[in-house]
Amino acid sequence: MSVKSIEWRNDSVVMLNQLLLPHEVKYETYHNYLDVADAIRRMVIRGAPAIGIAAAMGIALGASQKEASSYSLLAQHIDDICEEMADTRPTAVNLFWAIDRMKRCLKEREGDSIADIQAALIAEAKLILEEDIAINRRIGEWGARLVKDGDTILTHCNAGALATGGYGTATAVMRVAQEQGKKIHVLADETRPYLQGARLTAWELMEDHISVEIITDNMAGHFLKSGQVDLCIVGTDRTAANGDVANKIGTYMVALAAHANDIPFYVAAPTSSIDLSLSTGDEIPIEERSAHEVVHIGSHSIAPANASARHIAFDVTPARYITAIITENGIASPPYPITLGPVARNT
Repeated sequence: MSVKSIEWRNDSVVMLNQLLLPHEVKYETYHNYLDVADAIRRMVIRGAPAIGIAAAMGIALGASQKEASSYSLLAQHIDDICEEMADTRPTAVNLFWAIDRMKRCLKEREGDSIADIQAALIAEAKLILEEDIAINRRIGEWGARLVKDGDTILTHCNAGALATGGYGTATAVMRVAQEQGKKIHVLADETRPYLQGARLTAWELMEDHISVEIITDNMAGHFLKSGQVDLCIVGTDRTAANGDVANKIGTYMVALAAHANDIPFYVAAPTSSIDLSLSTGDEIPIEERSAHEVVHIGSHSIAPANASARHIAFDVTPARYITAIITENGIASPPYPITLGPVARNT
């Protein structure tokens, strides 16, 4: 199966509405960069790499529609677009990586015509998508070395094709392992409150005929303690230079339980999600979303009227609980302050 979470089509951005999965597969077309930004905020598209791609395409879309008489006017308009995109989701570093890359593309073409600059920005956004798919495949090839025939893998949230340009990060490891003929079984945490594991990961793996069972988040410890899990693989929205990882809320609890039971805990991380400017995970900004998303599932209330709630969207797993970090350039093992930088820089 080749799930397309996003693509550039007919001078517009087309995204799969992930809020409707798995009950409805619906692609929606966005003709305005403000609508692209709103889709990122509402989690129509989600997952760090996919957010970065969406931001890049949103910038290209807004730039292509600007009738600017000079480079400076176009650059100011693009700065405004970039500010709008940067304000959507604070934790996923791919968002800011993609914004910076689009700004570099603009700067490098300062002497070109407006039309040529606009075309170059569109080409750059498309290239980011193409590169992401290739990167994910390489992550899968590295990570599959850690998977044995017959393994049961526990994963949290969705780090699949839906969270990327295609193929996924954590799920890339599973896909390549299956392609190599290894029989694997996956336990997918439901991942409250958005249920990305139940709605998205399970759907993707079932489409690929990979054996998967959904478990509630509070079952993970039981399966780890009872010897029914061989390894854990999750994705990441931002990884600090010391190897601390920010991922979907609940990841930290899985890592703790895995560590307590001597189960390997791996993180699949494209180098675009590694933020070497942050020394530790304490510096990673953590998004807090509306409490409404906790006390409702879809439009259905599951709590008393006017009940108070909190929705912390991510947590940080300390590096000491992470067995290795799988990137497209290789596998980094502790001590991460020494190993992660060279891998992230592809040296």
